[in-house]
Amino acid sequence: MEAAAVLDAFSAAPRHKLRPAAWWRSTRLASQACRATAPFARADWQTACAILASNSSTGGGGGHDASSSSNNRQPAPRVNGQKPLPAPAPAPALEEATPTPTELDLVPVSNLPRPLSISDLSPAPMHGSQLRVAYQGVPGAYSEAAAAKAYPGCDAIPCDQFEVAFQAVELWIADRAVLPVENSLGGSIHRNYDLLLRHRLHIVGEVQLPVHHCLLALPGVRRELLTRVISHPQALAQCELTLNAMGLNVAREAFDDTAGAAEHVAAGGLRDTAAIASARAAELYGLQVLADGIQDDAGNVTRFVMLAREPIIPRTDRPFKTSIVFAHDTDGTSVLFKVLSAFAFRDISLTKIESRPHRHRPIRLVDDANVGTAKHFEYMFYIDFQASMADVRAQNALAEIQEFTSFLRVLGSYPMDMTPWDAALSSSSRADDTSQHY
Repeated sequence: MEAAAVLDAFSAAPRHKLRPAAWWRSTRLASQACRATAPFARADWQTACAILASNSSTGGGGGHDASSSSNNRQPAPRVNGQKPLPAPAPAPALEEATPTPTELDLVPVSNLPRPLSISDLSPAPMHGSQLRVAYQGVPGAYSEAAAAKAYPGCDAIPCDQFEVAFQAVELWIADRAVLPVENSLGGSIHRNYDLLLRHRLHIVGEVQLPVHHCLLALPGVRRELLTRVISHPQALAQCELTLNAMGLNVAREAFDDTAGAAEHVAAGGLRDTAAIASARAAELYGLQVLADGIQDDAGNVTRFVMLAREPIIPRTDRPFKTSIVFAHDTDGTSVLFKVLSAFAFRDISLTKIESRPHRHRPIRLVDDANVGTAKHFEYMFYIDFQASMADVRAQNALAEIQEFTSFLRVLGSYPMDMTPWDAALSSSSRADDTSQHY
C-alpha cells in the first residue's frame, strides 16, 4: 500500500514541476563543464544556456522517459559559430541520420566592438622611407648625408634656414629634422642651440658624420686662375691651413651652406670662383674636383641631432646621452659648481658644456648691494651627459639641480651614436690626397 501511494502521488503531481532524469543529467553535465573551464568564459556560458534551451524545447518536458528523450533529442546548437561543450555519449540507437546542429546567435558578432590592441595605443614609429626628414641646405649638403645616415631611405626635405627646419616639424610638414650642433674643428653651431630653446622639439637621437671637403670648380678651370673661394663659414675655417699650404691667393667669402655655394658657382658659370663642398655636390651640379680632402684635420667630424615632436622612452640597455639647459638668478660661478658637483658625486660623465647669453635678460646691473652700473651677462647653460633619464642617478642629479636653478629643461634623452670610425684609414687617405695635390 505504501508503494502504491507513492506511485499515485507521483502521477498526480503537476507536470511543469517535474523533469525527467535526462534533463537533470544534461543540466548537471553542462554545469560541470562550465566549472571545469578556467577561467570562466562568456562563450561557455552562452553554450550552456543553449544546451538547456535545446533540451527543454526538444523533449525535455514531462511525459517522456529518459531513453525516449535521449533518442529524440536534437544536438545542441552552435552559439556564435562556436562548438558546443561536449555532451554525454548518447545511448546506442538506430537512427537514419544524425541531425545537424542549428546556429544560435545570442549576440551578433558583427555588432560587437573591436577591442583595442597595443598597436592602437602605441602605433609603431615610422622609419626609413616612410619618414620625411628636414635638413638645412640644398641637395648635396652634409646635412642631407647626415639625414640619410640617421634615417636610410628617408624623404629628405631641404630647407633654406635652420628656423624653417624646426618649423617644418612643428607644422607636421616633416616628421624629423636633422641639424648640426657642433664640429670637431669649428666648434658649436650656436644658432641651433638658441633654436633648441626657442622651439619645443625633442632630441631623439644623434649622428656623427665625418666631413670630407673638396675644392670644386667649373670643368676646365685651373687653380691658378681662381680669385675667390666661397663656402659655409665653418667649412672655410676647417680648410684655412690647407688653402694656405696650396698657395692659393684668393678671397674667401661666406655662403649659406656648402652645397649652396657649389650650386651658385654652377648656376652663375663663375670660372674665377671655387666652392668648398662635398664630392656629391660636384656630381649633382656638374663641377670638377680640383682638390680632394682639403680639411685641416683628418678627424673632422660634425655632430648632428635628430629632432621630433615627441620624445622617445629612455632605456638603460644601451648607452644613452641626455641634453639639458638651465638658468639661474644668483652668482654663476657658485651655481655652476653645484651643478657639476651633482654629476661628479654620482659618477656621471659630462660630454659638453655650452653657455649662451640669456635672450630675454642679456645683462643685469649689480654691485655690492645689487644696484649700480657693473654689467654682468645672464647665461643659459647647455650640458650633455652620458646617462639615460631612466637611470636613477640621472633622476637624482636633476632633482638636486632643480633646487638651486631658476629654470631647467630636458632637451632629450636619446641613444648615443656608437658607429665605429676608422681614424687610421682616414689619415692614410688624407696623406694620399696631400701628396697628390701639393
